Amino acid sequence: MAAERLPLSGLNVIAIEQAVAAPFCSSRLADAGARVIKIERPEGDFARGYDDVVAGQSSYFVWLNRGKESVVLDLTKAADKTSLEALLAGADVLIQNLKPGALAKLGFGTDRLRSEYPRLITCSISGYGESGPYADRKAYDLLIQAESGLSSITGGPDAPARVGISLVDVATGATAYSAILEALIGRAATGLGVDIQVSMFDVMADWLAVPLLHQEGGKPPRRIGLAHPSIAPYGVFSTRDGREILISIQSDREWAKFCALFLQEVGAATDERFATNVARVANRAETDALVAAAFAKLDHAEALERLEVADTAFASVNDMAALSAHPHLRRIHVETPSGTAAIPAPAPIVSGQPRRYGAVPALGQHADLTNLEASR
Repeated sequence: MAAERLPLSGLNVIAIEQAVAAPFCSSRLADAGARVIKIERPEGDFARGYDDVVAGQSSYFVWLNRGKESVVLDLTKAADKTSLEALLAGADVLIQNLKPGALAKLGFGTDRLRSEYPRLITCSISGYGESGPYADRKAYDLLIQAESGLSSITGGPDAPARVGISLVDVATGATAYSAILEALIGRAATGLGVDIQVSMFDVMADWLAVPLLHQEGGKPPRRIGLAHPSIAPYGVFSTRDGREILISIQSDREWAKFCALFLQEVGAATDERFATNVARVANRAETDALVAAAFAKLDHAEALERLEVADTAFASVNDMAALSAHPHLRRIHVETPSGTAAIPAPAPIVSGQPRRYGAVPALGQHADLTNLEASR
């Protein structure tokens, strides 16, 4: 039986990339069937050296580079520029996250490429965009977490904190991926590619719209750890046996049910201090104290039983060891130069389209590749 044709089968992508944001984007294109040619410097994508926890390989690199082909090019050399030109001549998409202007200085400016290859979709990922006072700054995930203000609303009251994953990079890669898919839909109608520019700062500013609007509305957000700045009760409470449970009450209807069935204090639902979410947030200390007192009277199992009866949303406060053994964790297995790696599965499950994930390439593994047409 012939293999299933994936949605992006036949699409050729050139990825001049390193680190996380661009590789996240191109890995999703590869998962969907695109052929992704990863252009690496002679020393390789520096993410190859971030750590060595996957049988001596970088967890970042294994996660984000499955299904790609690795070609080493030194773009300061004429022969390697010629090789890149040959690859681009057969490409549908170019993704790059070099410093703004770097590719143009090498002779591959997007204006020229799109003029010579009008169907080509180009996507440039940068820290602050192609222009403006910070355009030339180096930008990495944590730097943008700090510069955008994300760090100021992350952590507890004592100090700002880093989000525990490379959130800015992942968000930027996902944004670039969606923009490229839009461009492919547009090209199907017009026959023409487009130039896409995605900056890490813009992505985070967009995602920070709610706390920004709170700031500008006269209610500056505060760091409150595992609690929600706009909803109460929404936080962690401890049971009599010292177990932690995070609960979330999303509406006044849920609150009334929680009061009746968990707190077993029906009057709390109509108490003016707690009757609405706005009131509960204004009286957060009293709200949380009321809920905490109820949890403190119950063992963990008893608390869970009452939460389920009250149909209250809750979660365990897990760590990575708990995630590793979690009953809902799905995994995929990918081949790497050091053996098979089991990593979390991509979230989308498409009915009738089972996915097979390609191997993680060794540096320069596909050195014999000279152009897309000849290698098909």
